[in-house]
Amino acid sequence: MNTSDLVNLRRPALWFVCGSQHLYGPEPLAQVAEHARIIAAALDGSPDIALKVVSKGVMTTSEEIRALALAANADPDCAGLMLWMHTFSPSKMWIGGMVSLHKPFVHLHTQFDRELPWDSIDMDYMNLNQSAHGDRETGSLHTRMRLERKVVVGHWSDPEVQTRLGVWARAAWAWSDWQGAKIARFGDNMRNVGITEGDKVSAELKLGYSVNTFAVGDLASRMEAVPEGEIDALIGAYLHEYEVAPELLPGAARHDSLRSGARLEAGMRAFLQEGGFVAFTDTFEDLHGLRQLPGLATQRLMQEGYGFGGEGDWKAAALVRAMKVMACGLPGGASFMEDYTYHLEPGNHLVLGSHMLEVCPSIAATKPRLEVHPLGIGGKEDPVRLVFDARLGHAVNASLIDLGSRFRLIVNEVESVEHPALPKLPVARSVWKCSPDFKTACAAWIHAGGAHHTGYSYAVTVEHLEDFAAMAGIELAVIGEGTQLRSFREGLRLNDLYYLLAQGLRA
Repeated sequence: MNTSDLVNLRRPALWFVCGSQHLYGPEPLAQVAEHARIIAAALDGSPDIALKVVSKGVMTTSEEIRALALAANADPDCAGLMLWMHTFSPSKMWIGGMVSLHKPFVHLHTQFDRELPWDSIDMDYMNLNQSAHGDRETGSLHTRMRLERKVVVGHWSDPEVQTRLGVWARAAWAWSDWQGAKIARFGDNMRNVGITEGDKVSAELKLGYSVNTFAVGDLASRMEAVPEGEIDALIGAYLHEYEVAPELLPGAARHDSLRSGARLEAGMRAFLQEGGFVAFTDTFEDLHGLRQLPGLATQRLMQEGYGFGGEGDWKAAALVRAMKVMACGLPGGASFMEDYTYHLEPGNHLVLGSHMLEVCPSIAATKPRLEVHPLGIGGKEDPVRLVFDARLGHAVNASLIDLGSRFRLIVNEVESVEHPALPKLPVARSVWKCSPDFKTACAAWIHAGGAHHTGYSYAVTVEHLEDFAAMAGIELAVIGEGTQLRSFREGLRLNDLYYLLAQGLRA
């Protein structure tokens, strides 16, 4: 996907900030500034870094640093800062700025020259190129202040360094997207379900996005205002993009169901666009005024970049949107998902992931097929939906939950695998193996409180989500290769204590 493919997505910039001081005189400072400009330009040109990197020059005083932090806070087009100390930049100069800064930052521990000029090195060279000294000074301050950050070490031209900075940049992009984002809930959540509930006020305070409910009848009214020509255009798109079941073709017996699905898609898109929303939820228990549960409509809106959560699960909707942003421009896609049922053959334990209708075609292995089938819940007409198998390969399956006192992000590394044909299962699906193994992964997931609604992606990695959780200040629990249940549970207990004390320390 390109940036333009994701709805309501800005492309903010990253500020590259270099630290130094006036001790060395104007000529060395001019060299420092030129080196910072060169590095920023190289990172800006890196294909691994999705956001623009802008050099903000050299900071040499407390006043400059604080002014920079306040400017970053006030600029919605600043997603975060990259910090590098070219020379020795006394850390006390940075206290006021770092106290004031509310944007995420990454600490790049590098130096301008990749190799030392062994035969000519002198003390002037040593004083100019002492990032080994300066970065330790500033890093000590960050630790003293308990500042969450990523530290990337190595020469700035190193592909691995640029890749890790690129991962952080995508997390910063998603975090920036959450700030001020709006999530629409069409109706409430599924009755008597605990995991789809949560503290929306805490979410807005902590995570930056707002969640509000809108009457399904208002959506139905917006649908009725959709002109027939717009529906005709969508039908044309369906015929071009998908394999369409014969009964849904123009003039066939069930074509009216497809037009109903198209009207639903057009009405939902208009409602979301007019309200400036980036994610939404619905529930089969609240469909007043709708002819069918949104299946095809939700799938296509997700592919455009909207986050989605079933049964009113706004936390899942927000997470899917964040994963969509992190995956923007990368192959693999991201989708709403649910751990639905298991294959428990000895030695071949598998999870069949799916949902009633709403799995995003961005993860499809082949061209989806557009079909209509009965749905045993909801009490409405048979909904249209896209049916496909997900692609194979490494993926992450993630859940964002509300523990009451804090949010926790649980991530399981999985491998999507080949599976037998499913001729009687008319929904999109993925079949995967859990890492490190099925029994350990499922037990760890349940101990961590992971939900059945998840964000699922082949493009997003554990490192993306680790960086994102650090920016959000939320707990991360990773289940993957090497996870042992006893130590995992002990880690959860220690996290309970840590987050309790950390909230008190930061009050």
